[in-house]
Amino acid sequence: MKVRRSERLIDMTYYLMEHPHTLVTLTSFSKKYGAAKSSISEDLTIVKRTFSERGIGILETLPGAAGGVRFIPKMSEEQALVIVEELCAQLSESNRLLPGGYVYLSDMLGTPDILRKVGLMIASKFYDKKVDAVMTVATKGVPIAQAVAYNLNVPFVIVRRDSKITEGSTVSVNYVSGSSERIEKMELSKRSLKRGARVLIVDDFMKGGGTVNGMKGLIEEFEAELAGTAVFAETRHSGPRVVEDYISLLSVDRVNTAERTISVTPGTYFDNKD
Repeated sequence: MKVRRSERLIDMTYYLMEHPHTLVTLTSFSKKYGAAKSSISEDLTIVKRTFSERGIGILETLPGAAGGVRFIPKMSEEQALVIVEELCAQLSESNRLLPGGYVYLSDMLGTPDILRKVGLMIASKFYDKKVDAVMTVATKGVPIAQAVAYNLNVPFVIVRRDSKITEGSTVSVNYVSGSSERIEKMELSKRSLKRGARVLIVDDFMKGGGTVNGMKGLIEEFEAELAGTAVFAETRHSGPRVVEDYISLLSVDRVNTAERTISVTPGTYFDNKD
């Protein structure tokens, strides 16, 4: 059935945004909307220009008989900085300070709009790293990993500290907690990762890096490959940090329990390591 161009543009844009990193052929669009490929090509040029001008993402064109278009969600660093500065202000509120110098994050990581933006920011840094899966540890890192995985259009896997019967057989590693220096264990279902998969580690908060290092050990056990590491927030750690190559959105630089103040600045996301 033939559709009006205005309707076609809206529906085409919606489809592309709902299927990130998915190759869509001009033939499939042509059949769906009952339009010539030349008309579809003109429509996609409009969509591509709009995505670029509004900072929505990249519409990648692949030539050839088997080619088509692919939408890659991507946030500019200018947009990311505005959002991160807003998050820094929220995280600096004195009522977030918990006993022991901990900082309360759960409400931020439970807000859909924040998760959507955080997922897009992290995915924007790794969109060209050929990520096959996103890995996190239960439980607070799960919503971030899900948001990142959606924007990369890859599955996410959850590492647990105690295995569930529904996971089937598991692979486990022992690791040293960076903050407490205790020996702890984490496990992952054998069905979760394929050999040679490129894995992006995502976590909510990092101190000494022990948990992230444990996940790196699991990736090695699966004979998979580390594609990168990203954390929502990090804190300045007094001892040695066992993880060096990572990006963070926020950095908790100083926590003063006596004065009930928290100093938060943008993290390493803006260090331009590439």
